[in-house]
Amino acid sequence: MTPIHVILIGRNEGARLVASLASVRGMANRVIYVDSGSTDDSVLEAERAGALVVQLDMSVPFSAARARNAGFDALRLPDGAPDYVQFIDGDCALVEGWLDAGRDFLDGHPEVGMVTGWRSEIHPEASLYNRLCDWEWHRPAGPIKACGGDMMVRAALWQQVGGMNPSIVASEDEEVCVRFRKAGWSLHRLPLPMTRHDAAMLRFGQWWQRAVRTGHGFAQVGHLHPEYFANERRRTWIYAALLPFAMIFGLVTSLWLTFLVIGLYGLNYLRTMQGLKRNGLSEPARQASLIFLSKFPNLIGMLRFYRRRLTGADMTLIEYK
Repeated sequence: MTPIHVILIGRNEGARLVASLASVRGMANRVIYVDSGSTDDSVLEAERAGALVVQLDMSVPFSAARARNAGFDALRLPDGAPDYVQFIDGDCALVEGWLDAGRDFLDGHPEVGMVTGWRSEIHPEASLYNRLCDWEWHRPAGPIKACGGDMMVRAALWQQVGGMNPSIVASEDEEVCVRFRKAGWSLHRLPLPMTRHDAAMLRFGQWWQRAVRTGHGFAQVGHLHPEYFANERRRTWIYAALLPFAMIFGLVTSLWLTFLVIGLYGLNYLRTMQGLKRNGLSEPARQASLIFLSKFPNLIGMLRFYRRRLTGADMTLIEYK
């Protein structure tokens, strides 16, 4: 059978990491845990679980991409190795049976370079934000353009594209998927549970920071691949910048313009809420409010990237927990 290796990344995940390590025990040829400056017992717990531990030099700006690259490098696979590598985050637990399903699919589809499955939230009942995350994770199966950080990749493909871009601090997983496809490979999502995630997002401030990070990803990945996230950037500029400016301008010139903008906002909200209802979400009004509001922290994240790029500042991670 084709060897499978698991790479976990994390920082101060505590009990979530313990559960993650337990979920992969005995499931892979090798398990590597990459730690990014944890101050809890993460390193000790990983060693106890039998994982090879890699500790990043924190004098260099941290990113999840850098951690995943370090984990892959620690495997020391020869060029063109037939092995598969499963990446998961330290706040995720692997679902039993996924590794075999992913391996079988890659074995039977040589044109596919990466396969993923469905991620779900462990505690969707804990908050509105967790429930919205759970909905975001569940995307249609079949050929895909990109996915999140939980993925099974051919080692040879990872080597071919040079791994993830360590300077990208948000949406680094989507960016590497763009390069996978540009290298001539297909990507696929199986209609199977893959990992269970613990967002632990209980406060509005956490949700806001996560949306800021998302906007940073829109801009940074879009800078490297202008065709990607183009619609997301356009919607953000329209709903969080252009329309607010038009509404304020209308207050001092023509009130009809202000009322028109308010009407456009209302129409967009209603359309979003109806879409969520059709998808079976239990709180469409509240969840539509978050999706509507998200454009504003998205804009902050985009502007943060542009400022960092213009000033040459470090692309430091935007964390929400």
